[in-house]
Amino acid sequence: MSIKNIITVPDEILKKTSDPIEKVGLNEKKLIKDLFETMYSFKGIGLAAVQIGILKRVIVVDVSSNKEKKNPISLINPVITKLSTQTTVYEEGCLSIPDTFLEIERPKICEVEYIDILGKVKILKCDGLLSTCIQHEINHLDGKLIIDHLSKLKRDLIVKKISKSKTKLDRVVV
Repeated sequence: MSIKNIITVPDEILKKTSDPIEKVGLNEKKLIKDLFETMYSFKGIGLAAVQIGILKRVIVVDVSSNKEKKNPISLINPVITKLSTQTTVYEEGCLSIPDTFLEIERPKICEVEYIDILGKVKILKCDGLLSTCIQHEINHLDGKLIIDHLSKLKRDLIVKKISKSKTKLDRVVV
């Protein structure tokens, strides 16, 4: 297992659609372990493989609080099969868009069909924060980010701000 670098905007890979996984093998299990280790080290509650530069349809989530026992969930080839008409709003952040939090309205409940780490097809009905997190991560697999909910002007301002801060952080004076 190893902690990977998180890809941030404006990297174009974040806009690409991830490919389905044909078979759950050793490489996929290692990827899932790396995703969990990376997510926990960056204090996130969800992470998609594309966020570490791998265009595979794999996400990991854990919405447990610091006081609760960890509840890691990995989903391979997740597909949302049902969405409620009732919505909820959360202030969402994203590891690929540092220091940015946006109020996003999403369906409160969703049902997801996916393959687990053992290769078994499962269905998960989620509510509240788990539902929001899973929808957010599946959006990543489809090349969509939370800033895509904004106007082009606001989106461009955020990307420009992040690009400038990345440039400053990468500078080295010898």
